Amino acid sequence: QVQLVESGGGLVQAGGSLRLSCAASGSIVSINIMGWYRQAPGKQRELVARIGSGGSTAYADSVKGRFTISRDNAKNTVYLQMNSLKAEDTAVYYCNADRIQSGSSWFFNRWGQGTQVTVSS
Repeated sequence: QVQLVESGGGLVQAGGSLRLSCAASGSIVSINIMGWYRQAPGKQRELVARIGSGGSTAYADSVKGRFTISRDNAKNTVYLQMNSLKAEDTAVYYCNADRIQSGSSWFFNRWGQGTQVTVSS
């Protein structure tokens, strides 16, 4: 079975920084696109950033210049460095992998359990 486990959320003051991590486990052979999404209370889940297996990245306009996504393929881990945090960044942040090869099996659209990020103004 494949799992994604996030860590690194917490409470931070506006202007501060946090680094989220998401590690995939389960005899991983390869992971295609990994991404971070967030969902604030009363709002739909939205894409924050994503990164391909080769390192190509894409960001939501609201986080460009403040957030950086990266990955370590050897560790099957994706990171989200969040700087200059704002109150509107407060949300539960979820890790996603669109396609994972584990042994001879394939898993699609896998999600982590989420980690809370709260930015106080």
